[in-house]
Amino acid sequence: MNAFQILLQQTVNGVQIGSVYALIAVGYTMVYGVLKFINFAHGDVYMVGAYTGFFTVTAILASHAPALQGACALILAMVACSMLGLFIERLAYRPLRNGIQASDAPAWALFWSMYITLFLGGWLVNRSVLPPALVYIATFVVSVAVMFLVMRRLFAALSRRLKPSTDRLSALITAIGVSLLLENQGAASFGVTPRAAQIRGVNGGKDLVLPTFVAGHIKLSVGVGQIVVLAAALLLTAVLVYTVRFTAIGRSIRAVSLDRDAAALMGIPTDRIIAITFLIGSALAGAAGMLNHMLTGIPFDSNIGIALGLKAFVAAVLGGIGSIEGAVLGALLMGIAETFTSGSAFSPFKDAVAFVILIVVLLFKPTGLMGRYAPEKV
Repeated sequence: MNAFQILLQQTVNGVQIGSVYALIAVGYTMVYGVLKFINFAHGDVYMVGAYTGFFTVTAILASHAPALQGACALILAMVACSMLGLFIERLAYRPLRNGIQASDAPAWALFWSMYITLFLGGWLVNRSVLPPALVYIATFVVSVAVMFLVMRRLFAALSRRLKPSTDRLSALITAIGVSLLLENQGAASFGVTPRAAQIRGVNGGKDLVLPTFVAGHIKLSVGVGQIVVLAAALLLTAVLVYTVRFTAIGRSIRAVSLDRDAAALMGIPTDRIIAITFLIGSALAGAAGMLNHMLTGIPFDSNIGIALGLKAFVAAVLGGIGSIEGAVLGALLMGIAETFTSGSAFSPFKDAVAFVILIVVLLFKPTGLMGRYAPEKV
């Protein structure tokens, strides 16, 4: 294999990895665009997407056709993570932004009811003759009803004392807290043992001929999983760009990003638009988790979101935080740089490439490759 062939092969591999980073990075940049803070829990949403895809492929649809497995796993991962993103925004970020209100009671009641059901339901199952599923459902329903009444009274009393916080440090600390909660909950729910699975027929084995592209004496080997990951990432990114640029929801997102107060005065429901932003970003992160692990067989665990989230964050900064196109460009450059490093004598430092790039960007071009300087109002 000559040097030019190696260069092309590593570039292809880097673009595939970068496409996964891009799906995560656009979530960072969209949330930053509307709220001006980094949602560090976003990487853990990726982890939930990976586990959703894993259980779909290995348990729910284990005996079905690979195409059905892949399509359902992708849809379920996106739906589960989009709902998780909505829940996180409603539970943690909206009360911080608007202050504690009685309307926050449903989200908090649901949150505490899940833990009450987990512990109290397990205790009741061992002491009941009823089916376990029925015990857990009944415990959850009763817990939601009781906690809703408690939380509504508590938040109504606290609403006069706990005011909205405009401090970015508070938002940052909240995001880190949500991230730690998701990581530890993932470890408690799924264990810390790495998981690995792959949809049949995407590894280029006997089930499906490995695609090769030959041009003269240049021969590139590309796995089916890599092709599907890249194609899905490009399609999802194109849909996102179209949505943001050419739809009413996209125009509302851009209006809130430019000036939230002015957008509210023009009748745009800012809280709903922010929730939609979390929904879209989280759905793409869930898709990245499923695609990157169920189509390539890369092992993962409950801490996978830390490393991938940080790399995607660096990609967003490299491209210009707040710019979707910049996030995609930065992610592709990140993937290519990481791949070339892993194939060189500096392979032990491939995970450090992201942080070297971050330092260089912050030193010489803090706004990123496609970012624009905007003076901050004080």
